[in-house]
Amino acid sequence: MKLVVGITGASGSIYGIRMMEVLHNSFSEVETHLVISKAGLRVMKYETEFTDKDVSGHASITHPDSDIGAVPASGSSGMDAMVIIPCSVKTLGQIASGAGDNLVCRSADVFLKENKKLILVVREMPLSAIHLENMLKLSRLGVTIIPASPGFYHEPKDIDDLVNHVVGKALDSLGLEHDIFKRWTGQKKEK
Repeated sequence: MKLVVGITGASGSIYGIRMMEVLHNSFSEVETHLVISKAGLRVMKYETEFTDKDVSGHASITHPDSDIGAVPASGSSGMDAMVIIPCSVKTLGQIASGAGDNLVCRSADVFLKENKKLILVVREMPLSAIHLENMLKLSRLGVTIIPASPGFYHEPKDIDDLVNHVVGKALDSLGLEHDIFKRWTGQKKEK
């Protein structure tokens, strides 16, 4: 699988960082093309101790977000899927309007026009009617929308468990088998 991973300027850059770690450590057969937006870099530096070099070290190839001539910008490149994690509502809006001016949005537009798998892990709250309408519009076009809102049925012990749940749901949508969170096995019977 050839996978484009976009990290944009929403709070929650740890989701994208963890996604890259898991892909690198557990899915060597997946060729990852990483694109981090300018705002994504800023948020990553603010929220974590990771640098763009740390995250790029987990990618097969890293592309500057300003390079709209990079491989993921064309439908003939042979890419299979794209996940934007986290996806800012700005990026969501640009994708929904078809008016993106960077590689993350251009790549997403390519996945839409080619009818290929596109997953947006949207991170914002509360959501305005505009955000919800953009998500509905994209969902109707076949985009998988995964709000970055982890479940609690797996009894998380720490933030890593919550992050892994969201990343795991994105991996599920890509069809990549994993065990980074405890699966639902049914509710325990009440006594």
